[in-house]
Amino acid sequence: MKSLFDLPRAVWLLGLVSFCNDAASELVYPLVPLYLASVLLAGPRALGLIEGIAEATGSLLKLFAGVLADRTRSAKPWVVGGYGLAALARPLLAFASSWPSVLTLRFADRVGKGLRTSPRDALLALSIDERQRGLAFGLHRTMDNLGAVIGPLLAAGLLAAQVPLREVFLWATLGGAAAVALALAVREPARETAPVVVPFSWTLRGLPGPFRRYLVVLGLFTLGNSSNMFLLLRARELGFPEYQVPLLWALVALTAAVFSTPLSALSDRLGAPRLIVGGWLIYAGFYLLLGFNGHPALLWPLFGLYGLFMAATEGAEKALVADLAPREMLGTAYGWFNMIAGIMLLPASILFGWLWQQAGATVAFGFGAGCALAASLLLRGWVFAGEPQRSR
Repeated sequence: MKSLFDLPRAVWLLGLVSFCNDAASELVYPLVPLYLASVLLAGPRALGLIEGIAEATGSLLKLFAGVLADRTRSAKPWVVGGYGLAALARPLLAFASSWPSVLTLRFADRVGKGLRTSPRDALLALSIDERQRGLAFGLHRTMDNLGAVIGPLLAAGLLAAQVPLREVFLWATLGGAAAVALALAVREPARETAPVVVPFSWTLRGLPGPFRRYLVVLGLFTLGNSSNMFLLLRARELGFPEYQVPLLWALVALTAAVFSTPLSALSDRLGAPRLIVGGWLIYAGFYLLLGFNGHPALLWPLFGLYGLFMAATEGAEKALVADLAPREMLGTAYGWFNMIAGIMLLPASILFGWLWQQAGATVAFGFGAGCALAASLLLRGWVFAGEPQRSR
């Protein structure tokens, strides 16, 4: 606990920014599939197309924003701008009258995420000692997930009070404005040395071999990790009450919030790869059980298990990036990491939606579990092959 409260002010501020932003984002997020299905009458294929395009296109910006943050030696403008764009886009969903309009606004929201994510991760890594990376990223994920608890709870309360879906979206304005105000208060740490200018290359020039192999394995896992909205759609398909769907997602966020900091801090001692493999195995089990499960009552423990997967992997995956990449290229490294994790959502979501519609939910969820199992084996047996694994 002493180490936690000794973390720099910038780490806590960035955590509060994510808390407010996710309270607004997760107020909207679990309602989008319901809005598409019940109001706009769009099916799983449209949902996969919307989420795939929005996430993948926005993810391209994660790389370029990270590279430019390294080149300009300034991350804060990208962070503030990204949160600002998302804060403007989310409430406008209240005025969407067709699924292409939803696609446009989800795209704008993800562009904002693309602009801020890699510079924010680099800013966080530069603000802390390397022995506390897991702890700091775990705290950030905890604050992020606490916001993701508040959002769905507020959404459920508003729906229970008979507030129309369109009006619920407008409440996202409050959290978005608070996130931008807090981001403006973050002080960027001074960079001690002159930047080492490495020309940008699509071949990842200047980044070490284990980091490149890590990206390949991450891409394989993400191919089976389609939009989380499919999980909520599956719950609704199994007969879960509509007003309780946001509560189900709040359980995921609450579980992740409780366990993110201790599990990510554990990666500072045991090594991030072990935590990541454990989380991916939990993910595979969750997908198999959700694909074959036919009883709504089992969804509560299953979605709690999914929150445990998030807690074990979200902080550890980002801490491993900082372990493997040179300090002067952290923005670029996080750009590659976030871009791969995001751009693969396009084929993942489209493929998942197609498999579901053509062959059924069991086949779609089974495919996701298979990708997770294969990625776990490769991370343990291939990423660090022939090289001593770095420890913190």
